[in-house]
Amino acid sequence: MIAMKFRAAALAGASALMLSGCLLSPGQFTSQLELMKDGSFAFAYDGEIQMLALSKLAEMGSKVDETFEAECWDEDFDPRDCTPDEEAEQKREWEAEAETRRAKKAQEAQQMKAFLGGIDPSNPEAARELAEKLQRQRGWKTVEYKGDGLFDVDFSISGQLTHDFVFPTIEKMAMANSFVSVILRDEGQVRIDAPGFAAQGGGNPMQGMMGGMAGLAGMSDEEHAEGESPPRIVIADGDFTIVTDGRILANNTDEGPQRHAKGQILSWSITPRTEQAPTALIAFD
Repeated sequence: MIAMKFRAAALAGASALMLSGCLLSPGQFTSQLELMKDGSFAFAYDGEIQMLALSKLAEMGSKVDETFEAECWDEDFDPRDCTPDEEAEQKREWEAEAETRRAKKAQEAQQMKAFLGGIDPSNPEAARELAEKLQRQRGWKTVEYKGDGLFDVDFSISGQLTHDFVFPTIEKMAMANSFVSVILRDEGQVRIDAPGFAAQGGGNPMQGMMGGMAGLAGMSDEEHAEGESPPRIVIADGDFTIVTDGRILANNTDEGPQRHAKGQILSWSITPRTEQAPTALIAFD
């Protein structure tokens, strides 16, 4: 019973986050950004990206209120068996709220579809549609769906850095959260932030929810409905590097800049224990 309440609360939180930000999350990956004095840049991301809106969390969320179960507690707030009168009263209240629950779910489904650029996450073909959409965009070399909202992708792009750059961007999904952002400043400075590469709350508040979702995924089989397998939830785990011949003004790596054939390199090893999102400030005088 407690497990069911935890699952319902976690799913409610995940739903709210998905509706507010699409909630993309990196899994295992390697990523590199090159920034050079001549204005050229190159960015690559090879690894996993998960979209919770396409995972089993959505399916589990739709089932939370489908089956009535009375819940009662003793004076010490420990679960106990309900009396027939208590169970009957709770069931009347549950049935009276059925229309409200259905209306809320229908509204959330429409909001989710809008945030996903018209893709219906409950449609079995949604993942294939998204993969096809991504492969039409410049930079997405391969996009392979692995189930549970998890994609294995190979992304690379290069050119002249004449404007800000954010990864990932998905057509018609303006609310997608970023893994890496490159922001141009005055006086030839560039700021790099990678909020998506912080596995804990220090750099990315959404990853805190991801940790809770991972705990949900780790619940034993007995705590899931019969025939229902737990969702696979990934946590950021990989390496991010910046290669540049510019002047590094600030960074939060453990070892600082290291020599590289093209100038200097900054390296971050991202694990489930990483708290600070990678960040750097580089000047091109």
